[in-house]
Amino acid sequence: MSPSVASFKASDFGEFTWGAATAAYQIEGAHDADGKGPSIWDDFAARGKIRKKQTGNVACDHYNRMKEDVALMKSLGLKAYRFSVSWPRVLPNGSVAGGLNQPGLDFYKRLVDELLNNGIEPFVTLFHWDLPLELERQGGWLNRDIADHFSGYARLMVDTLGDRVKNWIILNEPFVFLLLGYGIGYFPPQKRGPAKFARSSHLTMLAQGKAARAMAAARSDIKIGTTISTLAGEAASNAPRHLAALRRHDAFFNRLYVDPIVGRGYPFQDLPFLRKMEPIIHPDDMDMVQYPFDFLGINHYSRKTVRSAWWMPYLKFWEHKPLKDVEITSMGWEVHPAGIYQILKKFGEYPEIPALYITENGAAYTDKVERDGHIHDERRKRYIQEYLQQCLKARREGVNLKGYFVWSLLDNLEWKEGYDKTFGIVHVDFETQKRTIKDSGLWYRDFLQS
Repeated sequence: MSPSVASFKASDFGEFTWGAATAAYQIEGAHDADGKGPSIWDDFAARGKIRKKQTGNVACDHYNRMKEDVALMKSLGLKAYRFSVSWPRVLPNGSVAGGLNQPGLDFYKRLVDELLNNGIEPFVTLFHWDLPLELERQGGWLNRDIADHFSGYARLMVDTLGDRVKNWIILNEPFVFLLLGYGIGYFPPQKRGPAKFARSSHLTMLAQGKAARAMAAARSDIKIGTTISTLAGEAASNAPRHLAALRRHDAFFNRLYVDPIVGRGYPFQDLPFLRKMEPIIHPDDMDMVQYPFDFLGINHYSRKTVRSAWWMPYLKFWEHKPLKDVEITSMGWEVHPAGIYQILKKFGEYPEIPALYITENGAAYTDKVERDGHIHDERRKRYIQEYLQQCLKARREGVNLKGYFVWSLLDNLEWKEGYDKTFGIVHVDFETQKRTIKDSGLWYRDFLQS
């Protein structure tokens, strides 16, 4: 560890929100308990589509161990916790008209109360990929009606929790769930094609805008944001063709779901294939898509080196594999701390975005439980330290970065990768459900007191 990494403290960030993040499907389990409806991920897992045919039926059993997990958060010194609501747990059929599942709603009320009673601020994500299966049967994010269903759900949650929850995140990483679910078919609902990706992208942005307005109408004392995935990029050289490819890469991975919400429109010039959405854009749609969010959440992990590739359909760029001499995580992602600084500076220069949060940052590595019961995850600890150092650099240079949430609090179901890819600062034995704080978590705990 370099001296500069070792020497900085949490207090150097000044007034700042420190937390950890999770997502409902990845940790809750209780997939059919107390009236919960199925999600597209429940269905996907039941059809054996997750690695090793694993499922989220139990996961971290957080639904039944919530108080234990909140006590764990308190022991780590967390001041905030970002979690998502399982839409089908609250609305089994996806719509308010389809009926409310009161036990599901009550779970989140208890969770919020438990957090607040322990001095932990809740940051609530409304959609982290577990779409109600019934809505997918109606077309999912390809059906324009989803905007009304989603805004009704958003209004319900703010009406229920808005007196206690002051920070809301509407979507988590639309790029990921739309590209993988509606573009290339790797995630559920396994739709494919540029037209489906473009259409679902616009209708998701429309739903987000409607939801934001419904939430703001319900309460004026809440902060409303949304979260994007980001990927730092570097051109293979300064050749004009590679620099142009880098701009297309940035439009695709970073700007696609930000530019329209700040009034700049979709990046059609850089990504002409997106014009496939134009026939479904109604005259007032872009006014609805644009919204003055209180903050933008940024999820960031890695970077790519980009070169021009005329033969690549639609995108016309190609990403190099990480070089042999660079560190990669068990996800195959290059470790490049300066990338988070690059992204923060980029979006920090958007005058339309008043504040930023790092809503996810962390690393998957293979962990070993030693004979003494400890998990010495030095690489994860170093990763978090080095990325935090770059966050501090950006903040010192004037970026209004207001908080950081490590991903993840717990080892969990890493979507299609199953349980083998572990991001947690807390180890979970999935046979016994025993939680053990890793060295990275112990360091984070001590750092938050510094």
